[in-house]
Amino acid sequence: MKLLLSMTRHPIETAKDLAKKEGIFCGISAGATMQGALQIAEVAPKNSTFCVMLPDTGERYLSSPLFENITEESDDDWLAAQ
Repeated sequence: MKLLLSMTRHPIETAKDLAKKEGIFCGISAGATMQGALQIAEVAPKNSTFCVMLPDTGERYLSSPLFENITEESDDDWLAAQ
């Protein structure tokens, strides 16, 4: 078992990245989980396989700074780029 430490900023940024780049709408604890997986992946042997379970959704953070720059028009921007 390994304990990974994370600064608050990193899980929030990772959650934002998951939403922007992968379309995965998750919360801060899921961002922390993914951040930990990314840290482990950096030192894992080549061709390793990971299973990462994201423990929460982003619904409760809709009115928080986590997704403050996402607007209803974001879908239109995404569709136009396709």
